[in-house]
Amino acid sequence: MPKIKTHRGAAKRFSLTKSGKIKRSKAYKSHILTKKSTKRKRSLRQTGYIAEMEAKKIKMLIPYK
Repeated sequence: MPKIKTHRGAAKRFSLTKSGKIKRSKAYKSHILTKKSTKRKRSLRQTGYIAEMEAKKIKMLIPYK
């Protein structure tokens, strides 16, 4: 059976933790930062995790990560 190709866009956005959860970075952190509060920008720095519902789909996109 052939290998599954990794979705390169997904590989750049998501990474797996040791426990099997999928890490992601938060959105709205790239531009127009002047109107956002310092507290909001600080919370956007923290990593988020994919919900279990979506995790199965993402794991298919990044099979060897």
